[in-house]
Amino acid sequence: MALTVYNTLSRRQEPFQTVEPGKVKMYYCGVTVYDYCHLGHARACIVWDVVRRYLQFLGYEVRYVQNFTDIDDKILKRARQEHSSMEAVAERFIQAYFEDMAQLGIKEADEYPRATHTINGIQRLIHELENKGFAYPSAGDVYYAVRQFADYGKLSGRRLEDMQAGASDRVNVDDPEYQKKKDPFDFALWKAARPGEPAWKSPWGAGRPGWHIECSAMVRDRLGETIDIHAGGADLIFPHHENEIAQSEAVTGKPLATYWLHNGMVKVDGEKMSKSLGNFTTIRDLLGRGVDPMAVRLFVLMAQYRTPIDFTDEAIAAATNGWHTIKDGLLAGWELGNGEWGLGTGKELTSNPYVERFTEAVNDDFNFPGGLTVLFELAKKLHRERNILLHEGKTETPIEELKIQWQTLVTLAEVLGLTAQPEAPKNEQDGLSDADIEDLIQRRQAARKARNFAEGDRIRNELQAKGITLIDSPQGTRWHRN
Repeated sequence: MALTVYNTLSRRQEPFQTVEPGKVKMYYCGVTVYDYCHLGHARACIVWDVVRRYLQFLGYEVRYVQNFTDIDDKILKRARQEHSSMEAVAERFIQAYFEDMAQLGIKEADEYPRATHTINGIQRLIHELENKGFAYPSAGDVYYAVRQFADYGKLSGRRLEDMQAGASDRVNVDDPEYQKKKDPFDFALWKAARPGEPAWKSPWGAGRPGWHIECSAMVRDRLGETIDIHAGGADLIFPHHENEIAQSEAVTGKPLATYWLHNGMVKVDGEKMSKSLGNFTTIRDLLGRGVDPMAVRLFVLMAQYRTPIDFTDEAIAAATNGWHTIKDGLLAGWELGNGEWGLGTGKELTSNPYVERFTEAVNDDFNFPGGLTVLFELAKKLHRERNILLHEGKTETPIEELKIQWQTLVTLAEVLGLTAQPEAPKNEQDGLSDADIEDLIQRRQAARKARNFAEGDRIRNELQAKGITLIDSPQGTRWHRN
């Protein structure tokens, strides 16, 4: 089956068709850089990293843009607490972001626009909204007139009438911001400068952008008026993504994105993750406890990306065991091929039943758990064949067939960002290289041919003591490092 995806906008699964054939423009609402990234960020970044990888695996040319929100009340609060600056706080946590994502194997986006680098585009968009009657200035602020956009609520399914009824008891008429608005549902596009806060010149006076307008401007500046995929966490559907649609489409008259994709949230032991509950876990805290980054990826990918997931000790232990299974299969190929198998040319994937089953599963709205079943099957088979070779000196499956299976496993695992390399040989510290091992094997074969079995046994034992196991078979002597 061809790729189909669940579109939050239509609330149904749809065939995937790009604006430009063979190319995907994809935008992910990134992090607000005021603290270290947590498990929720890890899930989102892993999910969209793998979606991007899979689209590339299918042959699409993907342009992937991820923003940084580097001007925000939370950043300013942190700067005040640390007697620092907004710029210093943002830069510190942007660098921390890259460090954390590198550990998780997240490929870098093609571009990382920042809100503070897009001020001109933001002001241009606000000016166009004002000219079209969708925005109005008020005492140094600029607000979006929500009721002017007839389709407001189409993404979240919320109706203004229902929201108004539910909010009537919560409106604070004494709030200065409320008093600036023509309607309680209007939201800020531009905020007037406050003492001690960064500000930029504008036609409405010095100030800074609102949060929602930043992404609309960055999408437009970097990818154009209509993109293929707009991705983010489910918590962003309302109001952030709803407001993005209202802002962008009011100006262009075109869809902002064809597909709106949202990943589910992360809970910890059944509870919403929050600092007040003491269950707030950062990526670096988790990895600092010795959890394998690949196990974290697997934990995320073992769940359907749109559903909530619960982070528990049992869940991460299960993911760790699962990663060990796949890792064993990946490493078994190095031993079966004696370190000589290449990673393939791509021909081994043609008419490959494992690849066909993998794509059939994942094409169903990025069903990565279904795709993982194929990886587990391949990994277990390679692990079993490696054990048979060690004990019996030969495999049940022809070695060329095993080579293709291993190359398939490596390729599909790479699509999911799961990688493993053989550990550096322990005996290298003793100066025993691969060439040294081969030389000792040749000397042992010469000794055995001369019926000097004692010398042959001595060489075998010497290699065994240094972590090298020899396997004698009719095809010759193979070896692997323990």
